[in-house]
Amino acid sequence: MAMPVLATKLFRPPPRPQSIARPRLVERLDEGLRADRKLTLIAAPAGFGKSSLLSEWIAGAEAKWPQSRVAWLSLEPSDNDLPRFLTYLLAALQQADHALGSTEYDPQMPIEETLIGIINGVAEGSHEIVLVLDDFQYIEEPSIREAVVFLLDHSPSGLHLVIASRSDPLLPLARLRAGGELTELRAADLRFSLDEATSFLNETMRLGLSPEDVGALEDRTEGWIAGLQLVALSMRDRPDATDFIKNFTGSHRFVIDYLAEEVLSRQTDDVREFLIRTAMLDRLSGPLCDAVIERHGSSDVLDALERDNLFVVPLDEDRQWYRYHHLFADVLRSRLLSRGSDFEARLHRRASTWYESNDLPEDAVRHALAAGDFDHAARIVEAAIPDVRKTRQDASVLHWLTLLPVEIVLRRPVLSVFTGWSKLASGDIDGVEPWLAKGETLLAETNADGSAAHDSADGVELRSLPVTIALYRAAVAQARGDLDGVKRNAQRALELTAADDHLGRGAAAGMLGLASWASGDLRSGVRAFETSRTSLLLAGNLTDALSTTMVVVDMLVPLGRLRQAKTMYDVALQRAADERIIGQPTADLHAGVSELYRERNQLRIAREHLAESEALGEIAYSHEHRYRWFVSMARICEADGQLDDALEALASAERLYLRGFFPEARPIAAMRARIWIKQKRFADSRSWAAEQDVTLSDELDYMREFEHITLARLLIAQSDSETTPELHRETITFLQRLLDAAEAGGRTGNAIEILLLQAIANDSAGDRTLSLELLDQVLSRAEPEGYLRLFLDEGAPVMVLLRAAAAAGSHPDFVRHIIHASRDTEQGAPIQPIHDALSDRELHVLRLLATTLTGPEIARELFVSLNTMRTHTKHIFLKLDVGSRPAAVDRGKALGLI
Repeated sequence: MAMPVLATKLFRPPPRPQSIARPRLVERLDEGLRADRKLTLIAAPAGFGKSSLLSEWIAGAEAKWPQSRVAWLSLEPSDNDLPRFLTYLLAALQQADHALGSTEYDPQMPIEETLIGIINGVAEGSHEIVLVLDDFQYIEEPSIREAVVFLLDHSPSGLHLVIASRSDPLLPLARLRAGGELTELRAADLRFSLDEATSFLNETMRLGLSPEDVGALEDRTEGWIAGLQLVALSMRDRPDATDFIKNFTGSHRFVIDYLAEEVLSRQTDDVREFLIRTAMLDRLSGPLCDAVIERHGSSDVLDALERDNLFVVPLDEDRQWYRYHHLFADVLRSRLLSRGSDFEARLHRRASTWYESNDLPEDAVRHALAAGDFDHAARIVEAAIPDVRKTRQDASVLHWLTLLPVEIVLRRPVLSVFTGWSKLASGDIDGVEPWLAKGETLLAETNADGSAAHDSADGVELRSLPVTIALYRAAVAQARGDLDGVKRNAQRALELTAADDHLGRGAAAGMLGLASWASGDLRSGVRAFETSRTSLLLAGNLTDALSTTMVVVDMLVPLGRLRQAKTMYDVALQRAADERIIGQPTADLHAGVSELYRERNQLRIAREHLAESEALGEIAYSHEHRYRWFVSMARICEADGQLDDALEALASAERLYLRGFFPEARPIAAMRARIWIKQKRFADSRSWAAEQDVTLSDELDYMREFEHITLARLLIAQSDSETTPELHRETITFLQRLLDAAEAGGRTGNAIEILLLQAIANDSAGDRTLSLELLDQVLSRAEPEGYLRLFLDEGAPVMVLLRAAAAAGSHPDFVRHIIHASRDTEQGAPIQPIHDALSDRELHVLRLLATTLTGPEIARELFVSLNTMRTHTKHIFLKLDVGSRPAAVDRGKALGLI
């Protein structure tokens, strides 16, 4: 079910018949459109006529540019939710150009796909679009600002963005200004000139003031339009206009309070009462106001207020919906507060009831909460949960839950369970079960007459609550490493799920797959995720279905099925391309497939995939897979011999890794220990083993197999000087135990690595014959799957064995290929700077590095954190094969990039 859209938010206010024309400002706006600048910003405090100016400009622009269409979106605090924002953004664009109707917002799809669809739709359309975002000061959600930056960075020539705001938005204004892509109007530009003030006061408001009086008012209000309007309303029919003006002084806040009181005092009792009683409404309509003030005729009152210029703004062409001017509304609300909280609560309660009966749950909840009617609010929240979840407005549910008293939630199983879910989402694993248990208890309790003892109403969420509880318990068990708990709860969820609930069945199958993976039964895990992917596709959830690729490949690699893993990535990336999915999970797929190219020693292609991934932007990565990019980069740096850079990339991966989503079968700490081993930092490696309690006497477990293999590597590497013959024998015995366990689990990929370590260890012990026999087994298994870095990463010990194998005629073509690749690596062939793979963002950073801006200043300009900026810089250094900022700038100039 699509999110309902309030048409009033898409209405562009028409120019008022008696408004003052502002040709000098309209020409500034026209010039920005003619110059095809990406952004026009109108930033000034309230009351400076931002919306009125836009209305005048748009009315004339459509006549000047017949091919242009205007999309208008009025923003408010509740729009700080990315799915809601995008729903309204797309609705505004489609209202402006119906040809964009084929572009749909699906909350199950990545955000970037929606943005790309919008961009492509405008680029391919027959009309240019002027997109107006009014009252942008309300937008505080970073993901929305990132989406707007994405639109600006990738906007086609046919899309022009206009933002009206009381303050500067957190967008890359300096960059746009420097690039000639920004038109700006500010308070100093918007103030009424003396001529404009004269026209307004004497022609529009018909006050007949002398030039001296007009000049005094213009000077004291500093051309502030709202102040002049309030003055004019206060002076109507005053015989002492000059004396009033002489006594008029003060700040804007004083002016508003003083003059608004003057305006209110001059209204009839009925009008004044209407204004005060409806002050708590963000939007006004006749039927809504009738319900709130409990009388008829509100539509006529609103019409009269607009005719009298009494600070009401129409929100639709039919004059069905209005709002008060923000400044005037503040004064009215202060008057309402003086009536007492009980009085205001009654008004909110009536508004909530009206909104609920008109299928507007978000407004209904807001007014119920404002009224303190928490039972009513809880009932609306529960009824709204199914649609809110489908549209991915999870933030709304989380916010509502924080506002409801605990005693209300504890009487409702649906809200209790979703409070548990909120704990899970915040990482409070221990806080989940008490709420799930409470929900389960409430479900089971009945009254003496057999009726339910709880307050939750019957509905979709209540009926599916046992499935939800089981899935959340499985997620908690997964986070704690409790495999039996994962299996038990996932199986229960599967048993409880209806045959046509594909989403529920897909989630349950995925949980079972994670349990199989963690237990070492990777083949069962792969099958479970294939079932999960099928269910997700049947549910229409392509994004999550494609995201299972990374999980399945994480099992295929230790199974030794590299070709199947590569095919899966190829198919997923092609499907993402066919469906025009940019971002999640495409960025994660590129990062994942990079590791497979690395194993093939195709390092350039591996880097290119990382560059493609990064070019999609930070917003394009999923939280749970974001670390993969840095792991892949670390592996490439390791292959290039840049071990310190590899460690730095692993440090970034560790910071981004989110525990609890997937089994930690390849711990980053163990990856770091492997780099230390290559650096001969054996003391650090031994410290790692001690901290993780990894020993030769451990019971073998798949979840520790990577760590155990790492320990074996450490013991082999230090065998020349720091290992006794007895420990060397113990290491060989330990490797055999590891091999037996891997073979028993069908983990051929891990078995290949263990066999190669056995070959190295036995050759070190002087048994060349056994070593070559073991190497032959490795070659037999590795050749069909395309392993290469497996051999190259081991360096000289394996090269010696491979030359001996070549002399013996073992796998001649494959061995020759490995030895040839080793020579290329030694000569540096694969380690070429790939400046042509710099992403657009990296090119931008490189050009900023050529300026005098400091690192923090560049980060602010890019609207990113300092750490992210530093990461971009490191990638640039890596790709340009330089080690400093001046060197990068020099290299960039030499290559024509700057």
